[in-house]
Amino acid sequence: MAAVSRVSLQTDLANALERGQRLAARVRQLENRLSSQLGESVWADSGLGAPVDIDQLQRRITLLEQDLAHTKGELNERTEELEAARAATEN
Repeated sequence: MAAVSRVSLQTDLANALERGQRLAARVRQLENRLSSQLGESVWADSGLGAPVDIDQLQRRITLLEQDLAHTKGELNERTEELEAARAATEN
């Protein structure tokens, strides 16, 4: 069996410590993510917050209102054209 040198043991120790630090950082990251998701879930389940899709619904309402206004404008134009055509054919 080959003798283990002091340098190789120090290198292994340094690598193990670094890996431990990386794992601890990852655990903190996952804990924060879990905490955030649980908090959002509890908030949504409590009924205290607005529905998540409220902004999306409001944007959709705005778009539909704009479309309706445009369609009403087109309807008014065509109604005027129709009335003008009827008036021209009556004379």
